[in-house]
Amino acid sequence: MANAEDYVGRITSYHRGKPNFTATVAISGESYANLINAAQALPAAFDLDTAIGAQLDVGGEWVGRSRYIVTPIGNAWFSWDTEGLGWGQGVWRDPYASDTGLTRLDDDTYRLLLRAKIAANQWDGTVGGAAAALDIVFGGTATILYVEDRQDMHMIMGMAGAIPNALILTLFAGGYIPLKPGGVAVEYVVTSKNDTPIFGWGVAEADGKPLAGWGEGSWAVSPEYALTHDLAA
Repeated sequence: MANAEDYVGRITSYHRGKPNFTATVAISGESYANLINAAQALPAAFDLDTAIGAQLDVGGEWVGRSRYIVTPIGNAWFSWDTEGLGWGQGVWRDPYASDTGLTRLDDDTYRLLLRAKIAANQWDGTVGGAAAALDIVFGGTATILYVEDRQDMHMIMGMAGAIPNALILTLFAGGYIPLKPGGVAVEYVVTSKNDTPIFGWGVAEADGKPLAGWGEGSWAVSPEYALTHDLAA
């Protein structure tokens, strides 16, 4: 980090030790040092890993995704003893949040959405590429994603294992993660019972998909259904 001493240390021997001259150089040098430090801090301030607030919004402008969502997400705030809204699930409510629900994404969720949008912008249209992009959203969680191309201009994106929280489900239901080839319909489904695979005929998890038959798999439901029904009941 630059500081005034970097300039004071370059005073020649003729002027060294003269307090007025040294003070003048120190005052002038401090201004330049502050400018250098501010310029050097810009990459980190706007880096997706470290940006916060308005700086993250600027990154969103480049990526093409605002932190505001059209439909408020109700029942998304953190709550004690409420299924699906506990630690790591509910969203902390800030003092300026809308009473009708969440419309402005917090930094962590917005950063996650921007990463998914970047992956979608770079997507090559393949099933493997879609799975890699979705892993940005669900990597490190207990939710297991699979993507299936039905070969009839129809894709299925399934979420098995842990049921995502209301915020993630709403982002999928609202099409905020646009992993969809042109002209292809995409159906999002989620397991109806937490920590279980999705039910499927004649399949097993060994097939490389989080699917299972009778007694193990759970019916698949849409994100919209999961948002409006208590699946834990």
